[in-house]
Amino acid sequence: MAWSAMKETRIIMQEIFNHSIFGNTVASYLSALGIFIGSMVAIHVFKKYVLGRLKKWADATHTSIDDLLVRAIGKFVVPIFYFGAFYLALHTLVLSPDFEHGLRIAAIVLITVMFVMAAISAVDFVLQSYIRKSADSTGGEKQLKGIRGLVNFAIWMIALVFLLDNLGVKISAVVAGLGIGGIAVALAAQAVLGDLFSYFVIFFDKPFEIGDFIIVGDKMGVVEYIGIKTTRIRALGGEQLVFSNTDLTNSCVHNFKKMERRRVVFKLGMIYQTPAEKLKAIPQMVKSIIEAQDDAAFDRGHFASYGDFSLDFEFVYYVTGADYNKFMDIQQAINLAIFEAFEKEGIEFAYPSQTLFVNKAD
Repeated sequence: MAWSAMKETRIIMQEIFNHSIFGNTVASYLSALGIFIGSMVAIHVFKKYVLGRLKKWADATHTSIDDLLVRAIGKFVVPIFYFGAFYLALHTLVLSPDFEHGLRIAAIVLITVMFVMAAISAVDFVLQSYIRKSADSTGGEKQLKGIRGLVNFAIWMIALVFLLDNLGVKISAVVAGLGIGGIAVALAAQAVLGDLFSYFVIFFDKPFEIGDFIIVGDKMGVVEYIGIKTTRIRALGGEQLVFSNTDLTNSCVHNFKKMERRRVVFKLGMIYQTPAEKLKAIPQMVKSIIEAQDDAAFDRGHFASYGDFSLDFEFVYYVTGADYNKFMDIQQAINLAIFEAFEKEGIEFAYPSQTLFVNKAD
């Protein structure tokens, strides 16, 4: 009796397993489910043990490239593994052509999107590393936004062409059309493209950065913003000056922020009635005054020339740093000290004057 019940149960179970639903037996569905669950378990083990060990190893090293690779595996490769488990399980079943075609399209789209995201992350990592090496990382971060947008757009466009090609779209005609259209756009927008390439020159060559005080021709000010098309400078008067990037790269730019020390040249004119002994003492007097100033280094001082109404001396010294206010404070202190020293010694400064000689005839 029990044997016959077991036999009957086995027959019923066999009928259930052999029952067909949408062209596949229940046993096939269970087998696919088992493959999917087994794959998910294997992926979980990989994430917990293999990827976890790799993460600990990457954290222990001083380089950041291995951290990037481990993050990329967890962020981009593992989702592909999940989809691969689902894809592998479904392929054990008999699928309709339409469903199989849709599954193939989903696989291509997923792989393309993951590849694009990985490429964007890699490029962003390279740019961030480049910015961190620069002196002004804050200004570089602001410039990086424009570069990042352009790079992301280019990567997505390349990925779109790749995706359309793999989906069976005849991309050659589209590329040819885009090529012709691109030439027309390039001819119509030469100035814009020139400013764009100049932006890349400014970003990578760094002739100036945000916060630098620069002089271009007769214009001067502090760089506030470097964009894809224009660069904006805050002038000393308070107004904003807008330059195209091409104008800046084609011009001679004086960057005072990168100046390590400032060379200062000034002249003094003495009256012709000054005694020779006092003329000889003037270079040493001025040298002592300059050397007494902090952050000022005396270079030279000479009786340079005979002027129209004065005996001209020329002095040269250096101020450490690029701070203009600091330079003016030192120059003011030197001027006051010279005035006091010359007043004490009775040395008179020359000023424009003429002497008229009159001969009286008999």
